[in-house]
Amino acid sequence: MIEPIRVLFVCLGNICRSATAEAVMLKLIEDQGLSGQIEVDSAGTSGYHAGDRADERMRKHGKGRGYQLNSISRQLRYPEDFETFDYLIAMDNANFSDMEDLDQEGRYQDKLYKMAEFSESVSFQEVPDPYYGGPEGFEHVIDILEDSCSVLLNTIVQEHHLS
Repeated sequence: MIEPIRVLFVCLGNICRSATAEAVMLKLIEDQGLSGQIEVDSAGTSGYHAGDRADERMRKHGKGRGYQLNSISRQLRYPEDFETFDYLIAMDNANFSDMEDLDQEGRYQDKLYKMAEFSESVSFQEVPDPYYGGPEGFEHVIDILEDSCSVLLNTIVQEHHLS
């Protein structure tokens, strides 16, 4: 049996952006019949919210768009996550820098990406943290993640010849 492609989404606390990216990607994978070929998880660079469910506001906005944010927050693990996952995708530049700092020897640099690298129709440099904002911030994050997760999935399918 072929090993699945593994994707890890990373933000600061793993209760808003990366948890939502995980939910969006899981739905896209399921909708395209790729379950079992691609595995998805999420983590935070900090352990502030380890063991917590996704932010209640994010769960509400996600549910309104058909996503189930069921993941439990956890902290990024080095080197385990860097070895296990094929793609480690940071939501913003600070998260990306934190991952680079963990990988001081540069052994896993070819696995590190920024979510903005997978944008197609939405222009952004970073996925903004909606935690301290209003409802529009959560909706904006979902807009960004729907676009970029779709591009990411297409990239993975093409690069790994999945069907």
